Amino acid sequence: MAIRRKLVTKVNGLRKLLAREESFTGRLKNIGHLLTGSALTSLIGLVGFALTARALGPSDYGILALCFSYTSAVERLVNFQSWQPLIKFGAQSTEPGTLNSLLKFGLLLDLSAAATGYAIAVTLVWAFGPWFGISPEMSGLITLYCAVLPFQVSGMPMAVLRLFGKFRSLAYGHVASSILRAGLCAIGFAMGGGLFEFVLIWMAAQIVASLTIVALSLSELRRQGMLAGVLKASARGITSRFPGLWKFALSTNLSLTLRSSANQIDTLLVGYLAGPAAAGLYHVAKRIGRLAQQVGDQVQAVLFPDLARAWAATAVDEFHRAVAQMRSLLLAFGVVLVGGIYLTIGPFLRFAVGSQFEAAAPLVVVQSVAVTMTLYATVTRSALLAMGREDQVLRGVFFATLAFHATALALVPWIGPMGANIAHIVMATIWLSMMAAAYRQPSVIR
Repeated sequence: MAIRRKLVTKVNGLRKLLAREESFTGRLKNIGHLLTGSALTSLIGLVGFALTARALGPSDYGILALCFSYTSAVERLVNFQSWQPLIKFGAQSTEPGTLNSLLKFGLLLDLSAAATGYAIAVTLVWAFGPWFGISPEMSGLITLYCAVLPFQVSGMPMAVLRLFGKFRSLAYGHVASSILRAGLCAIGFAMGGGLFEFVLIWMAAQIVASLTIVALSLSELRRQGMLAGVLKASARGITSRFPGLWKFALSTNLSLTLRSSANQIDTLLVGYLAGPAAAGLYHVAKRIGRLAQQVGDQVQAVLFPDLARAWAATAVDEFHRAVAQMRSLLLAFGVVLVGGIYLTIGPFLRFAVGSQFEAAAPLVVVQSVAVTMTLYATVTRSALLAMGREDQVLRGVFFATLAFHATALALVPWIGPMGANIAHIVMATIWLSMMAAAYRQPSVIR
């Protein structure tokens, strides 16, 4: 009898071990799909980026970067990133009808944010553009580029694809959009296109990318037999069925808004304090240095639904194991990244965009250090959100962003775009420290 009990115990232990390994392997497989898609998207995107930079030069490319950064900043400031509350509360939903209403709530939130973002963006550029020395010609280009904002309805579609594990569709949808952009850039380069033509090219590519994700999500809802249910569902009373939904949505949106004031407005800040050419160099460095940031985004895309489900099911050991695994993985990746960029960035810039952008090399190296720190903190952020500790996330982002702006305003006029990169390291240090402290709190770890 004792031997049988020991055998049963060992078998159960083996099953648990295999289940854990299967979960980790499945997570890595999904991350692999996203990283493969992200890598292809980035490589193809670099072709479009290189063709654009060579066609326009630092000054005109800086103006295009300012258009892109401005619309991205406004979109991030007003976008609720509804995929986060939809995944957190959707992981707790057991009734299809309730999930339909939750997704409808997210869709309405996305549409409202897109319309509001467009109105705010156009109003701001014409009301306050002259105060910042923006010429009427540049105001016209920025206003034109703002036309991408009504199409930025991505929160609910992203939530659908992530909740149903359609990471392959998500990844390769981005690849298709990147191929289109590179093809359009190649046509523009071959035809000798100028700034206006490339503004239209980047606009068209961004709109198609957004519509692609929407189409993929609608296709998945139809496959699940939920499309009609979501479209006909009522979002009325959704907050009573999911207490804390609005608090979570508002808190995560405010957190994102604060981060965006550093991650999106930084190029605008450099342009204002140091000029379009400096903004062009900074944007080149940021695009290259932040390619690795996509790794963190993809890990979060896969990890957050798993963490939300584990926390809702009170599988605490599995929850913390997943956090530890992903943090170790991203830390190792970041160390390799910094070393690789340090050794290769000079020749890469000369080959990709020409010697006139070689001055961006030190900026890329410093940017990669900040990215590595941010990658590590991203996992902790996902864990805290899954725990329902969005207040801790917001507090950390607030103090980190405050430090970024203080550092950037002090250093950019003095040392140019490098000051913004140093400010990102200061921000990442404070954010990482506060996220780690919040995660270790006894009241959080149950």
